[in-house]
Amino acid sequence: MAIRTFGTNAVDWEQRVDFERLRTERLARLTAGLERSELGALLSFDMPNTRYMTATHIGTWAMDKLIRFALLPRGGEPIVWDFGSAARHHQLYNPWLDHTPGPPTMEGAARTGARAGISTLRGAFHPDAGIAQEVARKVAVELRERGLAGAPVGIDVAEMPVLAALRAEGIETVDGQQVFLEARRTKTIDEITLLSQACSMVDAAYDELYEFLRPGVRENECVGLVSKVLYDLGSEYVEGVNAISGERCSPHPHVFSDRILRPGDPAFFDILHSFNGYRTCYYRTLAVGSASRAQRDAYVRCREYMDASIAMVRPGATTADIVALWPRAQEFGFADETAAFALQYGHGVGLSIWEKPIFSRLVSLDHPEPLEEGMVFALETYWPASDGWSAARIEEEVVVTAAGCEVITKFPAEELLVAGRKYWTVGGALDTLRESQSHLNTAAGRGEKLPGDGGAGPAGPGPGTAAAGTAAHEGGTGR
Repeated sequence: MAIRTFGTNAVDWEQRVDFERLRTERLARLTAGLERSELGALLSFDMPNTRYMTATHIGTWAMDKLIRFALLPRGGEPIVWDFGSAARHHQLYNPWLDHTPGPPTMEGAARTGARAGISTLRGAFHPDAGIAQEVARKVAVELRERGLAGAPVGIDVAEMPVLAALRAEGIETVDGQQVFLEARRTKTIDEITLLSQACSMVDAAYDELYEFLRPGVRENECVGLVSKVLYDLGSEYVEGVNAISGERCSPHPHVFSDRILRPGDPAFFDILHSFNGYRTCYYRTLAVGSASRAQRDAYVRCREYMDASIAMVRPGATTADIVALWPRAQEFGFADETAAFALQYGHGVGLSIWEKPIFSRLVSLDHPEPLEEGMVFALETYWPASDGWSAARIEEEVVVTAAGCEVITKFPAEELLVAGRKYWTVGGALDTLRESQSHLNTAAGRGEKLPGDGGAGPAGPGPGTAAAGTAAHEGGTGR
């Protein structure tokens, strides 16, 4: 059965995302991971982990501030210390944070799971204000009350003053990120539904983008268009839109600019956003008006690597099996795998963009990880064109199923799509497989004949001539 995608509303006539089940199952997985570890507690400052543990959220403005923190003690329930009035909001609206017996109350949540507290604001507080020491004191009190004072505490990320203050309280701190990421490695049914829903919103953004692309449009305008579409559809956060066009495609700069798109440009985009916390990482490559043979061939090569990778995905396969299909860095112009990192790549997707498992020739051949049913990850391929400046980039998100996998990124990508106005000449439609420099589409322009030798207009079989037809639209695969 196909993975279901629903509307964004809650209704009484259809079972959609069950948020109570989502909260319960996430916490159960994290608690089980803690129990399997040697840790006495998990302490989180990383917002995706805090959300996974406590099902709280105060806006993405806070994601890089390191102001919130949450504790999950062994054998206990989660406690979140939150920013100012956010704690009061949790006490009012997050009944699952009241750990007292009986019906949940605001007072019960304030005494147990939802408390006011603040960390060091990435050093913005005066170091003598004692903020780090207060964080450590709060944590130490909870550990001592539960008889966990001598057990190590696993932390995801933290500032140095906080680590020093915890050490002064006699608390041993170790890496806890692995426990969090192991719990998040496979997804629950509700997580998969939310991830699919997030992708469906990007499907719509790409459809709008395809209609919008034309010469004269700037990369930053594409970012604005995509962001509006996503927010109108209910996105919680547009983390970024990588809009890369023309000669900026190779090497990939990983950041958009105000470059103006021109006829014959390749343009690839990565759309990263969040729906109810669950992210997308979703590349597509389009051609503006037409594509050259070099661009078409690069796209075909890029797609071949992608399709071979997807065909390999099934429970029991490993990350090494996938990356073994990918080219070595030296095959596409890089000195080593570090220099080429993230061009042929894969990564888990969930409450964060990059989760387990990671697919890369940098690490996966020597440290393979098995694929499991319920994993959701993105696979990314890249190939630079032979012209030395253009390139193709494709990314698909897949869910590992019992029988193989299902792709949840649905905007068409099996062939290179050409966006923009269709041009007409006196001889009919202008080919979509052509060089962006017009003279290279004629025999005279290529120096293959002299003026007056007979005939007019394009002549084959040069690059992008009439003999090529409309292969960019129709998926020609010659190389």
